[in-house]
Amino acid sequence: MARFLRRSLRRKKGAVRFGTDTELDEFEPNALRYKPDHIETLCKSTKFSKKEIQLMYRGFKQECPSGTVNEETFKYIYSRFFPQGDSNAYAHHIFNTFDTDHTGTINFEEFVTALSALSRGDIYDKLRWAFSLYDVNGDGYITKEEMLDVVGSVYMLVGRRASPTGEDTTTKQHVDRIFQRMDINGDGVVTLEEFVELCSNDETIAQSLNLLDTCF
Repeated sequence: MARFLRRSLRRKKGAVRFGTDTELDEFEPNALRYKPDHIETLCKSTKFSKKEIQLMYRGFKQECPSGTVNEETFKYIYSRFFPQGDSNAYAHHIFNTFDTDHTGTINFEEFVTALSALSRGDIYDKLRWAFSLYDVNGDGYITKEEMLDVVGSVYMLVGRRASPTGEDTTTKQHVDRIFQRMDINGDGVVTLEEFVELCSNDETIAQSLNLLDTCF
């Protein structure tokens, strides 16, 4: 879905009227609709221009006419970009990082805010988002089990195109090796500080975890 919206930034059609009652009423009259914040507010809270947000909003409304997307729809959209693998588990993890208010749906503000961090943010913004992806239960720590769950979903997503590398022969061995390096103080969990410190100084680790943009 992010790829769909990124493509919308390159379209040369005229901008939509953002967040107006007229545009919201273009779709099914009986559907419950979500109206996003004013465009100026989103320009201030993200790193996108007014024109870019207008174009992304058009793409978002084409895919999600009600103004929000639930997990089932999100998984369907995501699967269209990875037809050779099983994207279901990975899309679930991505959805959870976008659904910041835990309502079970993603609105346009949540989506464009995350996309801003991923496409326009600095290395810390991207690593902080990646940390939230691996911190499955949102408690501020990554456990080995959580990392295994997410890394396993990446391999399922890309199918035969990827497998554990180097001396690793299984996904678990791959995760064990990386987790041991990340858990700097040996307490059995990885904090945001540990995660950022290692990933920002070790390009190999960042690439092996598919952190920044491989599957998004």
